[in-house]
Amino acid sequence: MTKIQVAGYDVQLSRVNSLWDTIAQLDHSSLFMLVDENTKKHCLPILEESNSEKIPYQIIQITSGEINKNLATSKLIWEALINNNADRNSILINLGGGVIGDMGGFCASTYMRGIRFIQIPTTLLSQVDASVGGKLGVDHKSLKNIIGLFNDPEVVFADPLFFKTLPSRQLRSGFAEVFKHALIKNKKHWQFLCKIEDIQTFDKWEGLLSTSINIKKEVVEKDPLESSYRKILNFGHTIGHAIESLYLNTNTAYLHGEAIALGMICESYLSFKKNGLSKTSLEEINNTLLRHYELQKIEETSFDHIMDLIQNDKKNSSGALLLSLISEIGNCHVNIQCQPKEIIESLRYFNEVL
Repeated sequence: MTKIQVAGYDVQLSRVNSLWDTIAQLDHSSLFMLVDENTKKHCLPILEESNSEKIPYQIIQITSGEINKNLATSKLIWEALINNNADRNSILINLGGGVIGDMGGFCASTYMRGIRFIQIPTTLLSQVDASVGGKLGVDHKSLKNIIGLFNDPEVVFADPLFFKTLPSRQLRSGFAEVFKHALIKNKKHWQFLCKIEDIQTFDKWEGLLSTSINIKKEVVEKDPLESSYRKILNFGHTIGHAIESLYLNTNTAYLHGEAIALGMICESYLSFKKNGLSKTSLEEINNTLLRHYELQKIEETSFDHIMDLIQNDKKNSSGALLLSLISEIGNCHVNIQCQPKEIIESLRYFNEVL
């Protein structure tokens, strides 16, 4: 078992069966478990196997999907807490992927000005990304995480045991953030990742989780509130978030990691054009990501809508479009201004290499 301390709380790897021992040591008045229909069916039984003392809890169930990560669903969570007499000494356990973790933490942090919460991320994406760093929030009007705050959980249990419950597409989606961590901070790790032929048959999870979480830990602890340095974690996300939002309510919706993979290809091209990334590295990034992700060309008629979404990106300042771009694999720079025509050029580049 590996324990990683991040900003005052522990991320425990491969130890979700110790959840109930942790709960027993936390003085609390009541316990709530936030789930969706998938985690209730596939993940909750895993927790129940180790609940030998039958510690009681109440289930709050929401509908899965990024489309439901909004204030309307948050209202349902708050009302469930109110109706079941949750007080300042209650604890909310968030069992699920990034949607559950982001929204559950947001609701816990705002209910009665804040109750404690525990994160149990069940997807690769949420274990290496959403559950580390204290970012919480919901989407609004197609803008991702536009309403939210920073707050830390009591503890995070990141256990690859849950990966057995994931469809292969979800597992690949999560790997995009692993690729990103390597691209911005660890060239040696990137070289290791490039050798993986099939994510579905990969089995060295604890080492991979430890490396990726430690990369994010280092970044988060240097810049907890994302004033500057932490923005390197947004590599691939300015364009990726816009793509994810563009297709959110369509039959061809991208999973978060898929959209970020697309965004990293575009932003690697911008890194090549504006930040000194070599053509060899650009091609290596393209080849690696396209080997693992089935992406689709972007219709040119969508470019204006994409630019509208990018204009609302939280990293912008005074109307300037500010991106995080790499100069080489393992080295990222923040606040690099890009012109709209350059971003559109990167979208056209993506269509060409697809």
